Amino acid sequence: MTAVNSALPDGAAKLPRHLAVIMDGNGRWAQARGQMRLKGHQAGAQAVRTVIKAALMRGIPILTLYAFSSENWKRPAAEVNGLMTLLARALKEHAAELHQHQVKIRIVGDVSALSTPLQRTIARVEELTSQNHGMTLNIAINYGARPEITAALRKLIQQVQDGRLDLSALSEADISAALYVPQDVDLLIRTGGEFRLSNFLLWQCAYAEIYVSRVLWPDFDEIELDKALHFFAGRERRFGMTSAQLAQAASGAVDLTQP
Repeated sequence: MTAVNSALPDGAAKLPRHLAVIMDGNGRWAQARGQMRLKGHQAGAQAVRTVIKAALMRGIPILTLYAFSSENWKRPAAEVNGLMTLLARALKEHAAELHQHQVKIRIVGDVSALSTPLQRTIARVEELTSQNHGMTLNIAINYGARPEITAALRKLIQQVQDGRLDLSALSEADISAALYVPQDVDLLIRTGGEFRLSNFLLWQCAYAEIYVSRVLWPDFDEIELDKALHFFAGRERRFGMTSAQLAQAASGAVDLTQP
């Protein structure tokens, strides 16, 4: 994997632990050039590589990419088939390289609806990288937040029925642990200028900072990523507290964990 410029601009030292990206605008990018939508997805695949490398070089621990939603099956069959082919090819071609850099690859979503060959490819890639301890790369395929939460509730209900979970003691941590993606999102980037969550990581984005870029996904690069990271670094994340409380906690004058 070739190196990218890992030096962030001044003042952007504070990084998100979990960065999530809604990669929007492939189709519009292609249409603006008089090309088929699939050409935009092919160009977007290069942007995926660029952002993964940039996130890795910048030391971001978790990166989650929205590759194919549970609603995307409604698109024309040719586009869906082309997307699945691109996803399978990308996993096959780049898994070994990512493995060398200790990236742990996880496919999040309902993979049971995918083709058998693609499921086998996913299983091989996840097994190959399962023991890695570098960046975790979640790729959301056939993913929707509402189906994710529904599946988590089914799992938790079964645990209660089996006597493995006390319903009265059910916590938010239990719900998070039952999701495909258990970690909260710190920064959510959406490219393409749209202001929607599009059924992506609804539970995990409860306290996320949201950055909308008008840049279409195929044109999103490390420079655009650093703009989003600058935005995040300038945010005051209060989690329901006041600025004064945060300042006191930072100085050690008050312990906010105590009632």
